[in-house]
Amino acid sequence: MVTIRLLGPPTIERDGQPVRTPRGRKAWALLGYLLLAERPPSRQRLAELLFGDAGDPLGALRWALAELRRALGTPGLFGGDPVATELGGGVRVDLHVLKDASDDPAPLLDLGGELLEGVNLAANPEFESWLLVERHRVSAAVEARLHQAAVALLAAGNAREAIPYASRAVARNPVEEGHHEVLVRGLAAAGDRAAALRQAAVCEDILRRELGVAASPALREAAAVAPVPPPVPALSARATASSRLEAGRAAIVAGVIDAGLQCLRAAVAEAARSGDVALRARAAAALGGALAHATPGRDEEGPLLLHEAIQLADRAGDRATAVTAHRQLGFLEVKAGRRKTADAWLAKAEALAETDEQLSAVLGVRGMNASDRGDYPAALRHLRGSVERARCCGDHRQRAWSLSIQARAHLLRAERAEAIAALADSLELVYEQRWMAFLPWPRVLQAELDLAAGEADAAADALEQSWVLACLLGDPCWQSMSARGLGLLGVHRGDRAAATGWFEDAATRCTRIPDRYQWVHGYVLDAMITAALDDGDADRAGPLVAAFASLAARCDMREFVVRAHLHRHRLGDGSALTAARLLAADIDNPALAKRL
Repeated sequence: MVTIRLLGPPTIERDGQPVRTPRGRKAWALLGYLLLAERPPSRQRLAELLFGDAGDPLGALRWALAELRRALGTPGLFGGDPVATELGGGVRVDLHVLKDASDDPAPLLDLGGELLEGVNLAANPEFESWLLVERHRVSAAVEARLHQAAVALLAAGNAREAIPYASRAVARNPVEEGHHEVLVRGLAAAGDRAAALRQAAVCEDILRRELGVAASPALREAAAVAPVPPPVPALSARATASSRLEAGRAAIVAGVIDAGLQCLRAAVAEAARSGDVALRARAAAALGGALAHATPGRDEEGPLLLHEAIQLADRAGDRATAVTAHRQLGFLEVKAGRRKTADAWLAKAEALAETDEQLSAVLGVRGMNASDRGDYPAALRHLRGSVERARCCGDHRQRAWSLSIQARAHLLRAERAEAIAALADSLELVYEQRWMAFLPWPRVLQAELDLAAGEADAAADALEQSWVLACLLGDPCWQSMSARGLGLLGVHRGDRAAATGWFEDAATRCTRIPDRYQWVHGYVLDAMITAALDDGDADRAGPLVAAFASLAARCDMREFVVRAHLHRHRLGDGSALTAARLLAADIDNPALAKRL
């Protein structure tokens, strides 16, 4: 067995022993590009990317491919044009662990270091741009899998086994509060409350020093977690749990969040006492979902309950609850920008779903994930399916939600008529359902369309009302979107001070909680950078572009990666436009193509 290790200093091993590696950094660069390419690249493209400075670029490529075959001991690899990237059964790659659907997470602990560490080609700026993005993306994927493994083990009651995975996630991204919270929960559940409190203090110090923000209350509360006692059967527990579950669900739907959560927590406790596995699954899924959607800053407690709900639902044969829990976990991963793990949860949810109601909800989240990633054909396909299934089953809120995400995709593609139609339908349903907790989102999107059409007064009215409602609801995501829109309004009116103030407020609000929606964060940064560059303020734009590019790469928001390169081009980076065109090749967005 030949093993290729791309994380850390790249190496090739045969049966666990190092072999003579290919000569030259460009051979390693070529190997990494081939193994990470989404589709087989043409020889011409590879020659231009890596060997454009050679006297015979195609000849240099042939030599490098021969070097790789020699090092791997597999003469038939990497043939043809485009170059075949399949490795066959005798070769494995460390990064393939990230695609492994196995229930054993142990191989994740062997992953360490940076992608192609030490391989840098300053004379090939296009490759360097690609490699920078891939390093961020791969690092985020490893981090996401470690986080997921820690949560799953913790939810299964294996706290001690969860700690190494949570520790590795913290080491990879020490400013992500969610990783610290999972580690704190693991330490507390393992019985080491002193270590849990120390870890909470470490997190608080890092967030204060590095980001200038305070940790959320959930971090300290996590240190108080104690091992869950075994359920004690009680004659009245089942009826009590069922009643509290229904009351809690109703309160959450009505927007009475605190009372709803109180009822749902009581339902979970009573269901545990009842010994009814199916009821325990439904209660855990309901509370986990409520924490995921209705309570900012609680996205680490929610997944623990949702993992528990899946385990209980499997035992009870409760397919509907399993679908709900898988979908909710997928939604949380979408918000966090962890695309691959989101896809995995949502694919499982779709495979289990049996009704139009279930499928419409799953397809809606799949469409959101694809849209955030910049895969608009897939996004619109999923969202249209979601809207149609929601129409068939009469789920008006799901239909309104999916229409709003569909409208956003059309807005980003500058398809004005389609965006207007989808938003009109979404807003009509929101008003019919009196869904005030959701209203700021479609109204902000409508205001952006109004502003683009020069209808500043209509946009101002919608944005101001959305801002007030978002503040009353206490939703940082809606607040950030509203503040961003008001910043754009300031730009439109030539009020630079107002625009800057609103943009800064938007950026603060969308980053002050650990479980933020990363796409909104990126959308805010993009608007801030554009305004700064239009004002000729390169000093303000430069640091923002760096933050935007890093966020976009880590969260696999491919259109935002391209936009970051376009901003770098405006700042004077001579290679950025070429890199942007390379990175945009697979993004089907007419508006982006026009900018390029």
